[in-house]
Amino acid sequence: MKEQPEPVIRWLLEEDQPSVRYFALVELLGQSEGDSRARRALDNVSKKGWAADLLKRQRPDGRWASKPPGSLYGPKYSATNWVALVLSDLGLDNGNAQIRKAADQFFREWLAIPSMTNVFNDEVCVVGNTARMMTRFGYGDDVRVRKLFDRLLEDQKEDGGWHCFQSESGTLDCWEALAAFAALPRSKWTRSIRASVERGAEFYLERKLLEEDGKKYLPWFRFHYPIHYYYDILVGLDVLTRLGYGGDRRLGPALEILNEKRRGDGTWMLDKVHPDIGAGANYSLRKRPVPLALEEEGEPSKWITLTALRVLKRVEECS
Repeated sequence: MKEQPEPVIRWLLEEDQPSVRYFALVELLGQSEGDSRARRALDNVSKKGWAADLLKRQRPDGRWASKPPGSLYGPKYSATNWVALVLSDLGLDNGNAQIRKAADQFFREWLAIPSMTNVFNDEVCVVGNTARMMTRFGYGDDVRVRKLFDRLLEDQKEDGGWHCFQSESGTLDCWEALAAFAALPRSKWTRSIRASVERGAEFYLERKLLEEDGKKYLPWFRFHYPIHYYYDILVGLDVLTRLGYGGDRRLGPALEILNEKRRGDGTWMLDKVHPDIGAGANYSLRKRPVPLALEEEGEPSKWITLTALRVLKRVEECS
């Protein structure tokens, strides 16, 4: 990786956010996962910082907020589904007792065989998010999780994309299936998954990660975290480069925007906290949810900066 401004790396390596420190050590600096500094950072993820703060809110039954009672999905964005997605991003897995307790709720409520009545009948964005989350938690080989991947294969459109709502065509907004495939080790990819990834990646690359219906949807040009089920250019770059497409020239316009948004000190800002819904969205939220925010909107963001540098490193490795 090209040499980065030393203050940015030092900032990401600060010990206040061990998730960021861990991924910076392993993915940016090339430390092995067994390195003592990396192991210590990963061990600290549940003890301090964002993940520790979220774990403190977990109820004894393994859930977070629930409305209606027992719901894993509501209220947005403080219920179990949303918090667990973030915890899976931050590096926690089923080696942690609280994660096991949370995962048990999903297996019981959403993934019970034979019916799998809840998540299996829900939008593909929910299916993809759940598949990604449960895989990162360490359950990717569980037959109940594998069924989610089967559903993602079935729901792919003829044009190679996916859509959370009824549609004959895909949309850039429905990135969750590709993100779920990216969470699977390549050794676990079946021939069907490989073909699906190739078609899905081509769907995004044909559109340069930002072109749809000839209109410029402004929230896609702002960077967010948590991302929930929303899309932006950084989401697209992160997913496509994780899948191995960092060398494709059609990423050029999105990478140009990424570099333009870099601040003079080498960092990137958290532009907005979701829900960030712009004109032309073609939908609205019946009730505005309470945002789930880890960092301050409009300020330099460790998570956005980490993600951006991960993207640039993958691109460099493919060049």
